Amino acid sequence: MKRQLILENGDVFVGQAFGSTEGAEGEVVFNTGMTGYQEILSDPSYCGQIVTLTYPLVGNYGINVDDFETMRPAIRGLIVKEACSNPSNWRSQRTIIDALREYQIPGLQGIDTRRLTRVIREFGTLRGRLCSMDVHVDDICHTMANRAIESDQVSQVSITDPYVIPGVGKRIVVIDYGVKRGILRSLTQRQCNVIVVPYNFSAAQIRNLSPDGIILSNGPGDPMSILDVTEVIKELLGHIPLFGICLGHQLLALACGASTVKLKFGHRGANHPVQCLDTGKVRITSQNHNYTVDHDSVGQTRLAVTHQSVNDQTIEGLAHKDYPAFSVQFHPEAAPGPHDSDDLFNQFIDRL
Repeated sequence: MKRQLILENGDVFVGQAFGSTEGAEGEVVFNTGMTGYQEILSDPSYCGQIVTLTYPLVGNYGINVDDFETMRPAIRGLIVKEACSNPSNWRSQRTIIDALREYQIPGLQGIDTRRLTRVIREFGTLRGRLCSMDVHVDDICHTMANRAIESDQVSQVSITDPYVIPGVGKRIVVIDYGVKRGILRSLTQRQCNVIVVPYNFSAAQIRNLSPDGIILSNGPGDPMSILDVTEVIKELLGHIPLFGICLGHQLLALACGASTVKLKFGHRGANHPVQCLDTGKVRITSQNHNYTVDHDSVGQTRLAVTHQSVNDQTIEGLAHKDYPAFSVQFHPEAAPGPHDSDDLFNQFIDRL
């Protein structure tokens, strides 16, 4: 069955439908990773987005129960050059086509994903709609242009009730803005006693849990849309050690008086080089974000830049000059991606 992607600028891509038969609308982005499609599919940070995978063959090692980053994927749609219907791997339990059908996620294959990626790089991130062939392109473009930009993604992916992953080590509270299982796994591997709490937990509720440290997790959307949570971070700052990851990094910066800006098409992939400014060493990192901390705003705060992107010099890490708090824009848990930055969890625990 044919399906089309209509972008808000009027560009149309026609291909073959797979997965769910439903339509979907969202922000169209691209990820350059060669592997890790299952983690990308289930990363809560993609809530509200239609993801294009630039690697041409997707699904060739199948889908298994162990590699999901959340129980229920929040991605709006998936676009690939070719979806593999006959995977070959001993861990495979089903195809990516079956997985998308089960989770009611529409897919599009058979289009020129290189051309689509170039459109996004030229025009910036665009809204798009996956739909049937019997719609009018102008009507869809008009509807998208007049629809407000979505801003409630964190509330869609965060838990509503706290839960505990028992351990014998340090007690770590993870504030769930859309946390990936890989982050929780990195903590439990270090014997931490992990308590995961909703994004709207108050500072008093968090302090009542007597944590040794706090993780500000990754998550979707514009950090400016949840400015109320920065008040909680302000109350905790200086009293309990903090480690921010991705969206948590941006929220820590906002809480300290910095500002954030939207990138033209974001950073999404598993091969982004990041330089540690103290040592000069470069790590290869996994990234997924649309926003970055504004360089000029950091000078007005008590934050110091610790890491920087080699590609575009955007801020990739911050540390507070007075308090035990630091953050990184990339994903140290490497799900998917390289393990260059896994030691950051050790550094955090060593500071507690």
